[in-house]
Amino acid sequence: MTNPGLNDLIFMREALIEAELAMQNDEVPVGSVVVLNNVIVGRGHNQVIQRSSVVAHAEIIAIEDASNFVGNYRLNGAVLYSTLEPCHMCAKAIIDARIRKVCFGAKEPKTGALVSIDNFFEKPYLNHKIELTSSILQKESSAILKKFFYTKRS
Repeated sequence: MTNPGLNDLIFMREALIEAELAMQNDEVPVGSVVVLNNVIVGRGHNQVIQRSSVVAHAEIIAIEDASNFVGNYRLNGAVLYSTLEPCHMCAKAIIDARIRKVCFGAKEPKTGALVSIDNFFEKPYLNHKIELTSSILQKESSAILKKFFYTKRS
């Protein structure tokens, strides 16, 4: 893992904007952006309820958006920013898209596939290696999740 740079902070703030959109739609507030050559080429936020789809995670939607933008399912050299540690489904999509680097905010102790319950990107059988940076704007990423779940329980 590496330390975040200025661009990492800028792009993670964009992912937080996406998380806010999810919360406005009463979805778990997770947001994601895909960046290629320092330009956002894909955006996504959780839409599982809205789309009635278990695969409508922020990362999947951002990857699809980026793939449509560049006209290719391979996103070589891209960086994915997510406010929450990706699950196994999203981690596999990240691998298959050939994303270069993943940066995330809050750890996910129940389903986080990168550092919390698994180190999926370190599996020796994977044919693509991904750089990983965690805890970028972790407090902000955690706060929006806590706020959402607090209102659900109240």
